[in-house]
Amino acid sequence: MRAHLQTISQVARAAGVGVQTVRFYERERILPAPKRSGAGYRLFPENTVERLRFVKRAQGLGFSLEEIRELLALRASPRANCGQVRERAERKREELDGKITELRRLRRALDKLIAECSGEGPVSRCTILTSLEENS
Repeated sequence: MRAHLQTISQVARAAGVGVQTVRFYERERILPAPKRSGAGYRLFPENTVERLRFVKRAQGLGFSLEEIRELLALRASPRANCGQVRERAERKREELDGKITELRRLRRALDKLIAECSGEGPVSRCTILTSLEENS
């Protein structure tokens, strides 16, 4: 029985992404190179939509393309185990915690600048701009 193949536009539509996104993931080797029709059209296997959705969900959690490649490789490896996947998720969480800490620090610094600015007077005496000039 022959597997059902889909065109790039069918895959993109079903996965909720653009055609250029599918091409990008193909170039980045996130998607395997598809078969080609006699006319040169890309023909993707049925599991391509599932793979694209996996990639988009992983990106939504902050995983980079390289990290997604690793996850996909683990998913395809019969010798991989759930602990290896968990380890990568824990690393990502630690990375996000660091970013959250940095964003909170930036928020406090902005809060201080805003609190010190009356919002009155000429821009030449703006305390926010003065502070930015002094710290550069």
